[in-house]
Amino acid sequence: MLNLEPSMPTRIFLQCGATDMRNSIDGLASIVKHQFKLDPFSSNLYVFCNRQKDKIKVLHWQETGFTLWYKRLEKSRFRWPDNSNEVMAISDRQLSWLLDGLALEQPKAHKEVTARVMF
Repeated sequence: MLNLEPSMPTRIFLQCGATDMRNSIDGLASIVKHQFKLDPFSSNLYVFCNRQKDKIKVLHWQETGFTLWYKRLEKSRFRWPDNSNEVMAISDRQLSWLLDGLALEQPKAHKEVTARVMF
């Protein structure tokens, strides 16, 4: 998982379908602004995948500038959703599954539990 400060209110958005991986920070920020209709300067993570589904880029704004993470698989493919040009909000748990080569939905995974105070 990406190492972010736990106090950051970060949401994760991914672009379904393929993104041109020749896009760097400025190109991806433009996609976030114009196609996602979101603010690339927020604390959100924006995730993109190429047509072959073997490369992922993650764009993130951090107080003084953008960071861009890049992951390339050597022998397998990401289980990337194909709904072209759709933007999907996912959880950090789903991002971890995706980066590990799993599908976004894991029916056998334990369900998330909302913490509650017990008196």
